[in-house]
Amino acid sequence: MNPSMFAIRVGAAVLALILWSSSTYLVGETQQVIITQFGQPKGSPVNTPGLHFKLPFIQAANYFEKRFLEWDGSPNQMPTKDKRFIWVDMYARWRITDPLKFFQRLRDERGAQSRLDDILDGETRNAVASFDLIELVRSSNRPADSVPIENEEERIVLEQIAKGRRAIASGVLAAAQARTLDLGIEVLDIRLKRINYVDEVEKDVFARMIAERQRIAERFRSEGQGEAARIQGERQRDLQRIQSEAYRSAQELRGKADAEATGIYAEAYGRDADFYAFVKSLETYERTVDSSTIFVLGTDSELLRFLRAPK
Repeated sequence: MNPSMFAIRVGAAVLALILWSSSTYLVGETQQVIITQFGQPKGSPVNTPGLHFKLPFIQAANYFEKRFLEWDGSPNQMPTKDKRFIWVDMYARWRITDPLKFFQRLRDERGAQSRLDDILDGETRNAVASFDLIELVRSSNRPADSVPIENEEERIVLEQIAKGRRAIASGVLAAAQARTLDLGIEVLDIRLKRINYVDEVEKDVFARMIAERQRIAERFRSEGQGEAARIQGERQRDLQRIQSEAYRSAQELRGKADAEATGIYAEAYGRDADFYAFVKSLETYERTVDSSTIFVLGTDSELLRFLRAPK
């Protein structure tokens, strides 16, 4: 084969391949396409998956998502109706409903995210400024009966709310949907992801929480001290009762013993008075006389009666 002929054929094949690739485009299941010619949209959006054709070189395919997209806002400091400054963090889900209008108004997803920042942040700020803090942190007027209590004084009574967190988020969603109608997008859902106090308010809230916990702790501590005093008083009373009963029993036993001893002594004295006097004298000597005892007594002392030489 002539080399020049071969080169011409290869060039023609390459040119045909380039023309084919530039004149076709593939649309996926999750994609939708806008064809532009010199930057201007041409025709209707292409939503049907498969292979499609366009004019080579002068037309371009612009792809957009069919699936749900995410918007994640940055935490912003906002004032509530009752003048509480809080940090509000939100997220939303949205989708492209009209790719032609979307392309004309926003061009791409980056432009859409920027526009959603303005719309959603603004509507959230308006909603937060229209309600008290309690409306933003609670969703319903649920009862507090599920919290265990010991007495009626500790029963928690929650303040009633008019709308609540979910209703406020629904209001923000409705306002945002109305503002995005002409942008070719639809905001599907909005949620208040997190609400925090600013640092200054957070310190005051923590201080109030600590004071409340300390008040409850002091109440339990005083109740415990009162119970300890009651137990101590009962212990002292029982101790005194036991000691008095023991003393009474001891005195009764001692009285009975003394009575029995007196009876024995009286019986012994009645039987032999001299022997009884002799025994009592010996007991007296035993209690009063030891190795260091010195007595100065007369010879006629009654104490020495039994120490004299027996007659």
